[in-house]
Amino acid sequence: MNTTNKIVLAVVAVIAIGAGATLSKKHDSQTVAAPAADIAGPVAALYGQSMNDASGAPHALSQWKGKAVLVNFWAPWCGPCVQEMPELVELSKELAGKNIGVLGIGIDSPTNIAQFADKYRISYPLYVAGMSGTDLSRQFGNTNGGLPFTVLIGADGKVRKTYLGRLKFAELRADLAAL
Repeated sequence: MNTTNKIVLAVVAVIAIGAGATLSKKHDSQTVAAPAADIAGPVAALYGQSMNDASGAPHALSQWKGKAVLVNFWAPWCGPCVQEMPELVELSKELAGKNIGVLGIGIDSPTNIAQFADKYRISYPLYVAGMSGTDLSRQFGNTNGGLPFTVLIGADGKVRKTYLGRLKFAELRADLAAL
């Protein structure tokens, strides 16, 4: 990566951190309504992608079709994202036998995501999307590109709920129980 790309990435990261911190303080997890007519588009876009995991191995996201999935858009430099990760790890362990998957889509470089995953022992699947992950989250209704942004997709492929900001796990558990 050349110096210009590093500077651009650093500027984008600083802006996103500021936006994420502001959103998390103001909205500490708010539901973002997805228009009913647009629901199939983002889910199809998600399942139509292949992304590398933190170790660089490619995975077709279509493998998640037919399961309820909690998709968490995050970044290692996003404070609220990092704060909710331990609870997401625990939740993923609880949901392991219930046909509900938890996955993270990282908005950063493969190296940073791999280092973070190793350091914090993230046990659920993490995929590397880079900045294209922000575009994907926008398709789900995250118009400002704030992080963390989480999408609950039912086994039928319909978006059940979206969450902007740090997750409120009591609310999330109730939403998961309603699936």
